[in-house]
Amino acid sequence: MKQKRAYKYRVYPTDEQKQQLARTFGCCRFVYNWALRKKTDAFYQDHQRLYYKDLSEALTSLKKQEATVWLSEVSSVPLQQALRHLDRAFINFFEGRGAYPTFKKKRNQQAATYTANAFIWRDGTITLAKQDEPLDIHWSRPLPDGAKPSSVTVSKDCADRYFISILVEEDIAHLPASDHSIGADLGLKDFVALSSGEIVGNPKFFAKDEKKLAKAQRRHAKKKKGSKNRDKARKKVARIHARIADRRCDFLHKLSTRLIRENQTICVETLAVKNMVKNHKLAKAIHDVGWSEFVSQLDYKANWYGRTLVKIDRWYPSSKRCFDCGHILDSLTLDVRVWTCPECGVVHDRDINAAKNTLAAGYAVSASGERIRPGRTGLRSLKEELL
Repeated sequence: MKQKRAYKYRVYPTDEQKQQLARTFGCCRFVYNWALRKKTDAFYQDHQRLYYKDLSEALTSLKKQEATVWLSEVSSVPLQQALRHLDRAFINFFEGRGAYPTFKKKRNQQAATYTANAFIWRDGTITLAKQDEPLDIHWSRPLPDGAKPSSVTVSKDCADRYFISILVEEDIAHLPASDHSIGADLGLKDFVALSSGEIVGNPKFFAKDEKKLAKAQRRHAKKKKGSKNRDKARKKVARIHARIADRRCDFLHKLSTRLIRENQTICVETLAVKNMVKNHKLAKAIHDVGWSEFVSQLDYKANWYGRTLVKIDRWYPSSKRCFDCGHILDSLTLDVRVWTCPECGVVHDRDINAAKNTLAAGYAVSASGERIRPGRTGLRSLKEELL
């Protein structure tokens, strides 16, 4: 079964290409913000809804105006794609998958998407519209044999690094079936505890570079606004943030890929991260650990490789339930890492016990669709089958 998959590479454009990309990024940002303002005003002032077709027609008229005739200096395809991205952002907002779209800023990450009619793919090189030379792409891994890009997205992050994301269709073969299943309990002290007894520590990438980042931010704050020294200081801050994000992303990808390859079924707890970060004492640590991204990676990789990801209900008492007898404690504070079951006397590691209960509850969800608090008898029978 063919699926769309994006391959991301580092790009090293020439000075001329950087100038051309800067103009394209600026025009895409302008069109996105212009369209967002028109949609917002039309909805809240005139009680009308503008769609992609309406904005596309208005964009044609906008290019003919004297004040914005410079929009014609770049390829029209990325500008149209900016309108499509805004349309998708509003769909995600109205369907509850995202927040209300916000205006794009010049200092944030910039991106431009080119469809197949706006670039040339020849002999492993990509030449964008309005450019004479192909991009210098660092091919860190090969594209699938015979793959033909359907679209490419060129981006520049806050640290002034350029990337290209190439979207292709390929047959992703399912991995051989495995007899192993795993339950995972996500945490802050340790990143994840597995039902097999393995504990993966929390790397705390942000905490390791927090002092260095604070020092760079103080230096940035003291520079004169609008000066070149302030811009240099901003890039230093951005590079530290990029280093933290890259290391975290690398860690999450390697761990999620290993779990997918080794196990047929992965059971995790559904976490309300947006609500959890309202606790200001834990918000920084929760943002640093990256739970949502990890579960998201498990989700799409399980779909790619024929695995099963089971998400149990967030209210399931995995930590307070004894895996051996099913007894549920009345309360269990976060500082208690090891506890003894008052009914059967078994000593439990809090996280390992939660991971085992997560696996058992995951089987219950898969078998009967049960979501909240499976009965003790049913859980005990599942435990006997697992053992």
